[in-house]
Amino acid sequence: MLPEGVRVRMLHAVYGDPRAAAEAVPRLTERQTSGHDPLPTDPAELAPALLHAHRAEIRALPDDTRLLLLLAAADQYPVATHAFLRATAAARLDTRPLERAETAGIAHAGAGGVVFRDAWTRIAAYETGSPADRREVHRLLARVLRADGETPRRSWHRGAGALGPSGRLTSELRAAADQARTAGQLTLARALVERAATLSPDRTETARLLARAATDAWHAGDGDRARRLAATAAHDDALAGLFALRAGNATEAFDALVAAAVQRGGGGEGHAEGNGSTGTDGGGGAAPPEGGTTAAGFGVGGISERPPAPLDGGPPASVPSAAEGRPETRAPGSSDDVSPGGRVDAGLSGRSGGAGRGVGMSGGPGSAAHASAGAADAEVSVSSRGWSDDVSPGGRVDAGSSGRSGLAGRGVGMSDGPGSAAHVSGGAADAEVSVGSRGPVGGVSPGGRADAARPGRRSGGAGRGIGMSDRPGSAVHLSGNADEAAVSTPAPGPADGLSSGRRVAAPLPGQSAAADRRVGTPRHSDSAVHLLARATEAAVYTGDLRRSREALRVAGRLGVGPPGALGGLVAAVEGRYEDARDLLRVAAGHGEPGDDPALLVRGGSGIDRTLPVYGGPGIDPTPPMHGPGADPTLLVHAGIAALMLGDHTLAATATVRAVSSARARGATATVVQALEFRAYADFWTGRPHAGAATALDALRQAYATGQDNGACHLQAALAMFAALTGDEDTCRERAAAARSYALTHGLGLPAALAQWALAHLDLAAGRFAGAAARLRALAGFGPGHGHRAIRHLATPHYVEAAVRTGDTRVARAAHADYDRWASAVRSPDDLALSARCRALLAPGAEAVEHYRAALDLHAHGTRDFERARTELLFGGALRRLRRRTEARDRLHSALEAFDSFGAPHCAAQARAELRALGAPATPSHPAAVDPTARLTAQQLLIARMAADGATNREIAGRLALSPRTIDHHLRGVFTRLGIRSRIDLVRLLGGGGDTRGTA
Repeated sequence: MLPEGVRVRMLHAVYGDPRAAAEAVPRLTERQTSGHDPLPTDPAELAPALLHAHRAEIRALPDDTRLLLLLAAADQYPVATHAFLRATAAARLDTRPLERAETAGIAHAGAGGVVFRDAWTRIAAYETGSPADRREVHRLLARVLRADGETPRRSWHRGAGALGPSGRLTSELRAAADQARTAGQLTLARALVERAATLSPDRTETARLLARAATDAWHAGDGDRARRLAATAAHDDALAGLFALRAGNATEAFDALVAAAVQRGGGGEGHAEGNGSTGTDGGGGAAPPEGGTTAAGFGVGGISERPPAPLDGGPPASVPSAAEGRPETRAPGSSDDVSPGGRVDAGLSGRSGGAGRGVGMSGGPGSAAHASAGAADAEVSVSSRGWSDDVSPGGRVDAGSSGRSGLAGRGVGMSDGPGSAAHVSGGAADAEVSVGSRGPVGGVSPGGRADAARPGRRSGGAGRGIGMSDRPGSAVHLSGNADEAAVSTPAPGPADGLSSGRRVAAPLPGQSAAADRRVGTPRHSDSAVHLLARATEAAVYTGDLRRSREALRVAGRLGVGPPGALGGLVAAVEGRYEDARDLLRVAAGHGEPGDDPALLVRGGSGIDRTLPVYGGPGIDPTPPMHGPGADPTLLVHAGIAALMLGDHTLAATATVRAVSSARARGATATVVQALEFRAYADFWTGRPHAGAATALDALRQAYATGQDNGACHLQAALAMFAALTGDEDTCRERAAAARSYALTHGLGLPAALAQWALAHLDLAAGRFAGAAARLRALAGFGPGHGHRAIRHLATPHYVEAAVRTGDTRVARAAHADYDRWASAVRSPDDLALSARCRALLAPGAEAVEHYRAALDLHAHGTRDFERARTELLFGGALRRLRRRTEARDRLHSALEAFDSFGAPHCAAQARAELRALGAPATPSHPAAVDPTARLTAQQLLIARMAADGATNREIAGRLALSPRTIDHHLRGVFTRLGIRSRIDLVRLLGGGGDTRGTA
């Protein structure tokens, strides 16, 4: 049986077609079956027999019908461009022959074009066409794509219609990919860059372009394609680190990301797509913390050795030859069938249906593409988002002594007629300049002119008072190759989420520079900042939080501020809780106008200097990463910082914004990570059903996008939600799956979270010794074994379990450190839990006032479930002190809360206390009124799926559980509801009712 992640990705790869899946699975290698190697992405590798059968069906159709199907398929696969109707109108093609395809059940005409029977039929329709016919239809589609915003798709079809390598088209496709990336269309950007790599005559550039395509594919959620592309691309430590962080060994991810940060921050070329890796200076173990303790177990080392809550942003068409299906090639510099004057002949000869022979595509003044004779390899990319750094008065760009020509333009549109924005003169070779219309930025001379230096020289300048340094890591660092000199920099605006003068971090590795350039911030330093943020995440995932000090030392050597939660994390590891609080408040968006302009990052980190951070006096207290269009990765860090501070409302807000920002940018992979940390806020605020539904949806996305490490984390979160709702079987199954995977991949965070879920289950069931033993094990050292931050968060539960077993010595030590952190961050929830621990450790009547103080603090917090547990414990203490009236009130309040949370095991504890008190315990949701109230949230969800007709195996697939577990749950459902068959279940649930747990 395939692992769940492989199964989900396989279904995605075959477009959900069970016939294709049945053919593809036996063709997988052993490493692909186990998930170690990426799955095939070429349809011919997945299901060749199915594809062959579909092609035979299409070949049986008349030529004119097949031509229309080919045109429709090229319009949809592998990039959807929505130009079929315009193309048929421009070429005067008769669409009536489509009736033959409809009669055969292959496709039919729809409002927006042709609707194919299924995805495999569409692929077969495209691959059935000859190479020449494919090029012709792509050129026709490019001819009609003229509207605003269609430049990337037009460029795609121009590239797909090319005969062979062309430097000019490579540059056009790169520029179009930047535009698509800026618009959040990462799948389109990946296809464009991948096609550019195919057409590039320069092997070195091809390797870099493949690395960029792999990055785009990863962020777009296509993990298998990303890993396949990376295998043929130039080695990139940043890309390797990202893969390892989300789907490999997190310890290896940390090393690769730090090495990439050193390279891009000043130790390497600084090229955004560069290759090679460098080590970190002094990249060994961290120095011992100052003033910290190192003893394992609860309460001795505390958070000073680990921070309190480090809780975690179809391939392009080749042009096969008629004989072998291989790309046709030609000499570099050929003209891509563009004649002088821009005319392209589609040559749809031999076709009937009113088209005539030889569909012409004119390219006169004002046409989409105009090329002067001999300018085959010249390219000028014109954007509408920002001015280039190298624009002279009137838009002229001088390429220095490297043989590039200048251009004139006004930054509007792409035309070739009089007054056009781009004019390509003969002899220009591969020069790429990105020109926009939003205002000048750094690097532009007072008159708007900037000269790109000769190889080996850097240019300087001033634009709006912003300088350009000539050292690596500066705002514009020009390499010796003028091909890579262009930098696209949009002027800041409200959409950028900026406050003037603020430091911000760069885009995700591989993300468009144009999308996230910030004024006055060095490009390569920003890249290093982002990579260090990712390295921080790797340290959090492994549980070896002391390594975060390595990342901080690297930040100091590179002269950049610690990104995201890094500074606060290091301060917490070193026991500097007040410093940690201040740094985390800034990272979470809590910065105050009176905050120091820089917070000292010192101690065992090895840095004895003041580093800039986000925030400072006279500056908007909201960091730029929290505004509209903010970076989703830094928003995730804001959520982590808020969780560490105990501000769960802010954590939920930051993670929701991270999800929205990631979706707007097309960064599907980052959505999963944001939802991982949203689960913590849902758990702590007593929303187990909503949280479980969100986490289950995120789990499916994690598997589909190849983020198995994220899936492991979500499995552990789902185990915690199951523990909260008393679903013991689901909790144990999910916890076992998470711990097994975490151990082999060095993931301490999900392993510890799963262990905490099991301890929570033991605690609620009265198995106090087992709960205490599990929670002590959270301090276990080594990636994949424990996580002292999770242990710190679980301190209130450990104190409760330890007190019940009579082991108060270690419990007092654990509480002492927890109280020190709570006193530093001043979170009402943390202070309330500290007061509850104090009450549990106090003898007799002394505990009463501590319980009262805890409940007063809970009233100002958001952890409603823990408030109910405090009331339960307080009620039990009052009963033992024979204060019956107040005890009854407290216990009834706790019972009502547990019933509303859907936590039957905790509700049972409250009822047991009430029975011991001699008071009635009327349930809040009588089963006579609603029989489904007897079910847990998971049981109700499974019951509804079964009532809808889903089989046990189908339900197991949807919930990522085993069919045996589903069968066990259904037996429990039948027992609790007093029924014997699914027919009875349909009758009982047919009228609607409670929808708790609906995903």
